[in-house]
Amino acid sequence: MLLRGFGYWRRDPGVMLLGLVPAVLVFVFVVAGLVALGLSLPTLVDWATPFADAWQEGWRNAFRIAVSAITFGAVGVLAAVTFTAVTLAVGDPFYERIWRSVELDLGGEVPDEGAGFWRAVVDSLGLIGLGILTSVGVALLGFIPVVGAVLAPVAGVVLSGRLLAVELTSRALEARALPADARRAIRRAHRGEILGFGVATQLCFLIPLGAVFTMPAAVAGSTMLARSALDAIRPTTPVASGPGPSAVPPPGITAG
Repeated sequence: MLLRGFGYWRRDPGVMLLGLVPAVLVFVFVVAGLVALGLSLPTLVDWATPFADAWQEGWRNAFRIAVSAITFGAVGVLAAVTFTAVTLAVGDPFYERIWRSVELDLGGEVPDEGAGFWRAVVDSLGLIGLGILTSVGVALLGFIPVVGAVLAPVAGVVLSGRLLAVELTSRALEARALPADARRAIRRAHRGEILGFGVATQLCFLIPLGAVFTMPAAVAGSTMLARSALDAIRPTTPVASGPGPSAVPPPGITAG
């Protein structure tokens, strides 16, 4: 789905180029913050670990280097999640155009409008909160002897990738007025696809400038992913009636 999202650079380059504007702006601020942290991190770690001053120089330096690496890795996870959250909120009008272009291209029922700017802001704040918890967990994993050095970065990519995928697929689901429990049920039924999409997106974010060019493609790909999940339940599930956009409940969710 992410590769198909990149295909929209060829199909609708004008709309995709609009998606670069908020991505570039937020990317500059995130990178500036990471550079500032990297420059000040040795001083901060020395200040935070005064108990290591009495250690032998080799052990002290190794410990503080490890703490610095774990801290920067955890902040990197938070930075990736924050980049996505803030970019989606700031660039909501731009990404709604990408979402609508993909929806119309896929055909079928298309909601009149997305969830809206303030809904995007609320979702972004929630994503940042989850990102903070994830970064703390990744940092703690990094301190596990022997396996922590491998476990922490892998967990960081997997956990942050899932958060990204959940947030990116929210637009197409919320635009159809699906309640929270219905959205969760849909994601559970397609957890493998959602996790794979999120991890692939997160890995692209790790490439220099990858986050900027991947963000519009991720919006397009996540729209196709959400529509694929919705289309999978349409043949056997009735459409909920009532005012507003039609809502398609997932298996196990009663329309009401």
